[in-house]
Amino acid sequence: MGPGHNDNSKIFQRRAFLLAGLNLVLMGVLAGRLTYLQIFQSQKYQMLADENRINIKLIKPERGEILDRKGRRLAMNKQNFSLLIVPERTPDFMETLGKIGRLIPLPDHAVSNALKIRKKQRSFVPIVVRERLTWEEMATIEVNLVHLPGVSVEENRRRYYPEKEVAAHTVGYVSAVSASEIDKNPVLTIPGFQIGKTGIEKHHEKRLQGLPGQAQEEVNARGRKVRELERNEAAQGQDLYLSLDVELQRYTFEKMKKHHSGSVIVMDANTGAVYASVSVPSYDANLFTDGLSPSQWEALLSNPEAPLINKAIAGQYPPGSTFKMVTALSALENKIIRTNHKETCQGFIEVGNHKFHCWKRGGHGVMNLKSALSESCDVFFYNIAREVGMDKISETAKNLGLGVKHDMDIAGEKQGLVPTRDWKQKHRGEEWKIGDTILASIGQGLVQTTPMQLAIMLAQLVNGGYKVTPQFIKPELHGEIVREKLPFEEKYLKLIKEGMNHAVNHQKGTAFGSRLAANTKMGGKTGTAQVRRITAEQREAGFDVDEMPWRLRHHALFVGYAPEDNPRYIVSVIAEHGSSGSRTAAPLARDIMTKTLQLSPRTNV
Repeated sequence: MGPGHNDNSKIFQRRAFLLAGLNLVLMGVLAGRLTYLQIFQSQKYQMLADENRINIKLIKPERGEILDRKGRRLAMNKQNFSLLIVPERTPDFMETLGKIGRLIPLPDHAVSNALKIRKKQRSFVPIVVRERLTWEEMATIEVNLVHLPGVSVEENRRRYYPEKEVAAHTVGYVSAVSASEIDKNPVLTIPGFQIGKTGIEKHHEKRLQGLPGQAQEEVNARGRKVRELERNEAAQGQDLYLSLDVELQRYTFEKMKKHHSGSVIVMDANTGAVYASVSVPSYDANLFTDGLSPSQWEALLSNPEAPLINKAIAGQYPPGSTFKMVTALSALENKIIRTNHKETCQGFIEVGNHKFHCWKRGGHGVMNLKSALSESCDVFFYNIAREVGMDKISETAKNLGLGVKHDMDIAGEKQGLVPTRDWKQKHRGEEWKIGDTILASIGQGLVQTTPMQLAIMLAQLVNGGYKVTPQFIKPELHGEIVREKLPFEEKYLKLIKEGMNHAVNHQKGTAFGSRLAANTKMGGKTGTAQVRRITAEQREAGFDVDEMPWRLRHHALFVGYAPEDNPRYIVSVIAEHGSSGSRTAAPLARDIMTKTLQLSPRTNV
């Protein structure tokens, strides 16, 4: 072999050593990387592996119950079976819904709702398709689960309202969480979770809701649960005891229901405890927990008598003659009249080219304050209001709780309206006229109040002039209530109270026919608020409000208190289109007050 062969051999050996060295370096790097990953990074990658096979599931807390003052349930939780679908675990969502519909009843609105939710949330989040499955329906689904991938039945607790429509507006209802309501609170993302939408349920949502629990579940590659690794139970929400007396609530509801539409409040004159709060027409609160169909929802929305509105705190009405106590007190406090002031009523007054009539044709004759309240003489209040002026009347009204919001422990309150000269200019672009003051003096025109505000007004007039804030949560749970004295002189309050006593217990009083049958006396004031103004032609023709269509008839009002000598209970009644306060609202109030005194909720806790 020649010298060329030796050279080639040396080159080959150098290349072989170079490749071998390079392989050793690569193997060393690989070994180092494996060592780093397996030893130094082992915990990190074990955690990543665990995250792939461990699900964190939130456990829905059981909602606190709502009970009346004696512990009788107004909102409770019942056993419930829910049907759920996890979209990512089912090959065809619509086909699965179709299979379910062939096994158990599945309303169209439930299907459309499930499809709507599917578009809004992630595919791994379960969708509640139906609630309140019967045992038979639950068993049918369980037997067929092998043919229903992604479907499961979950046992839980569901809100139930045993009194149904009787206390629906006060207690409120729960319903599904909307997209706009979901916030950083993780409990709201639990499938099927419901929150308070109205009434006590809404106002006290945080207290009633409770705290969610948490469960760690091991799942396989298909996402099916293998075992539960760890579980922290949910904390139940707080039970709430209301001041309502459910027996009185039922009685009041049945009485009011006969008058189609309106509201009643029964309240403690001193503490503000609400013993009954009724609004009619009403609705079964359970409809909302089950899920309303579109036709049911449309029927509630289109009902002209507004069953969804809590008229006790959100119905706004002209107060009619129940406002006369405000006008009288304002005139006394502002020293426009003295306690012995008199006016002569001939049936009307003339202001410019306008006549303002008294309800009594021919007039009442000479009236003092007590008789003017008792017989509800309009002219007396027209005349004193012209001297007082609307701004001062408005100030007195607001001190008595009208036209302002109160710090109530329930959702949905409306403010009402007691206007001033500036208010009309600002909101209507019009100057205040003397006719506005005349109409407002008897609770007509622009004045709007709620039944609850009228109850507050009366309580503060008869309890010695102390401020009252309505309490729907049992006042005994609030601790001692600090009483705030209002800026009214006791001698004036006493005189107005005497006028209300005569209105019920004197033969000429507008509510004499509705006095209590027992030894206990009730005081109060009737009111009749026009829905449509009576024309001069109608008046001359002998106008009869009962001949008008129901919706054009006057509203009937009454506010009363008992016992007359030591007021404990307040009743406020508004019967929409009831024509007359003395003929419709006062008898209602008499019956409800009689029942209240019989049950004595203030002392019978």
